[in-house]
Amino acid sequence: MNEPDATKLQNPTQRRAFVVVQRGDARMEVVELPATGMVTIGRAPGNHIVVADPKCSRHHCELFYRAGQWHVRDLESRNGIALDGERVVGEQPLDYGQTMKIGAYSLLFTDSHPDDRDDGQLTKTVFGATSSSFEIIERKSGTLYDDPSGMHRIHGGNEGATELFRLARAMAATTDESRLAAIVMDGLIGFTQASMGGVLISPPGDDEVRIDSLQPGAVYGSRKASDFSTYLTNIALRDRDAILAHDISKHSSLSKQESLNELEAESAICAPVRHGEEILGVIHLYSVDSDSPLSQPHLEFVLAVADQMGDQLHALREKMELAEGLDRVRRHVSDLQDQLQAETELVGHSKSLEDVRRSIARVSPTDALVLIRGESGVGKELVARALHFNSLRKDGPFVCVNCAALTESLLESELFGHEKGAFTGAAGKRAGKFEQAHGGTLFLDEIGEMSPEIQAKFLRVLEGQPFERVGGGEPITVDVRVVTATNRNLEEAVREKQFRRDLFFRLQVIEISVPPLREHPEDIAAIAQHFVQRFATQSHRRCRGFTSAAIKKLTSHSWPGNVRELRNVVERAVILANSEVLEPADVVLTNLALEETDDPRPDSMKGTEPEIPVDTAVDPELDLWGSFIQQNMSLDDIDRLYIEAVLQSTDWNKSAAARILQIERTTLDRRLKKYGTSRPGDENDEDDL
Repeated sequence: MNEPDATKLQNPTQRRAFVVVQRGDARMEVVELPATGMVTIGRAPGNHIVVADPKCSRHHCELFYRAGQWHVRDLESRNGIALDGERVVGEQPLDYGQTMKIGAYSLLFTDSHPDDRDDGQLTKTVFGATSSSFEIIERKSGTLYDDPSGMHRIHGGNEGATELFRLARAMAATTDESRLAAIVMDGLIGFTQASMGGVLISPPGDDEVRIDSLQPGAVYGSRKASDFSTYLTNIALRDRDAILAHDISKHSSLSKQESLNELEAESAICAPVRHGEEILGVIHLYSVDSDSPLSQPHLEFVLAVADQMGDQLHALREKMELAEGLDRVRRHVSDLQDQLQAETELVGHSKSLEDVRRSIARVSPTDALVLIRGESGVGKELVARALHFNSLRKDGPFVCVNCAALTESLLESELFGHEKGAFTGAAGKRAGKFEQAHGGTLFLDEIGEMSPEIQAKFLRVLEGQPFERVGGGEPITVDVRVVTATNRNLEEAVREKQFRRDLFFRLQVIEISVPPLREHPEDIAAIAQHFVQRFATQSHRRCRGFTSAAIKKLTSHSWPGNVRELRNVVERAVILANSEVLEPADVVLTNLALEETDDPRPDSMKGTEPEIPVDTAVDPELDLWGSFIQQNMSLDDIDRLYIEAVLQSTDWNKSAAARILQIERTTLDRRLKKYGTSRPGDENDEDDL
């Protein structure tokens, strides 16, 4: 239940009492003392009267009414309090007209409000201007609501605390800035009974709040937000304090402010919406009724609400940024998933590829171990991805490890993880690929290159046994489907005791053999066209496909590097081509032959040319001079022209060119020196980074 208002308990025979707080000639505030109760004075924000002086203790002294008279009691302050020049010891009664001194502050105890007098004896500096009469502008940087110990000293009993709690709950429940501003405005109007007001908010992302950038979040009354006082806004933003101005029409420096004059306001409050060092907006309240002005308790309440709003507004904007960031991440993940899904597409319609597709379709829904066999570059990882994305684990991670790319010690750490300090360079604990693939698929490429020691530990995991990180002792169990791949003859490796027999039989549950490209040349045209569309999109080139002569050149090649080699040939052609249709001259092939035979095609195909699908030839009428180039230019000439074309496309950025050519930068420099090639107009061949 709310405590009764102190003004209603005022004894009709009791004289009113005020404390006028001054610092030099500047009046800081005027506080009317309640008829009952206690008023504390100190440096802490929780005090009823805050004295911001270094010589003032956090809880310096208190005023209390007893036996028909007000008293002052020193609260064992460090520097004490002087009453008319005499230090107060313990408690001492107060007489009207006496002055208490705390540091540089003077507190006049009087029975009349200073504005009711017209003696002109006191002067005050108002923001650098001196006036012969009091011009009431009170400031607050902290409130009684900030200190729980000061809540019982709030004017009006518990009403302010109850309303602040209700408002805080309503603010915390909203997820919209406009709704937040409306809740704050409704609560402030209800508590202060102001005639008009508004909440102005700075746009998100503004490093510094400017008056012209403030946007109305909520407005109450007949006035627009643009009518509010820029004079008070400037003060609140500059000093980060809440401002109370009253008796505006009676005093020159306030009444002459055009915005306040047009509003016909008798009192006003302007409070910054703060969060830490940030200011996110301002709150304006105005009263046009001189009989019901905005007061110091209202100032306390408004500043407390403004600070609460600042915290909530900051939290809302953080959530919005996080949501936007999460949305960007989700879009990126979706794009990557689409790309990965595209990577699982086996392009071509030959019988051998159809057999691979049928095997994938049968095996994918199971958790059976799969061993993928095939030459280097045939697309074994592509098959592994297809197995994953067509399985029940497709929403889980797909983790790849190339066993041939790591040393024995590094491979063990990569697969099983390590503890901090397990070896030199192990600065922290790290989860291995098995843990990272939990709930998904782990693809181990080049499984035949795994050392016997790692094979033993790997076999235990395949048998469902827990494993330990390198340097650790805690058993770890994971739920992972394992897919392996190799281009080695594992049977021969077993006979030569380079591969464990028991591991071989454990891996040989399901085998999928991926044929080399030379065994299904009828798919070359479709695969090449697939790569053209992909690389044209990625490199923003207008390239539509191949001429029939270019397709013939592709299909007659032995492709020792299989699909990987075809992919690189097409990418190079798309980047360097001068026309939308790729011609034989754009197709640069390797002279590297297979080791076993000069013609690796099946006997049935030797001496014949593969059939070229008509629908893959973009322009069968085009005839090119590719054969002329092949007959009249050396490989060095082709290499030189190719390098020069790449350098021109990168504006002679050698580092970028080396990446496109897939060679070392030093190798590029040696070739340029060999061919005597330099940047046009640059005899010194300076580095271009």
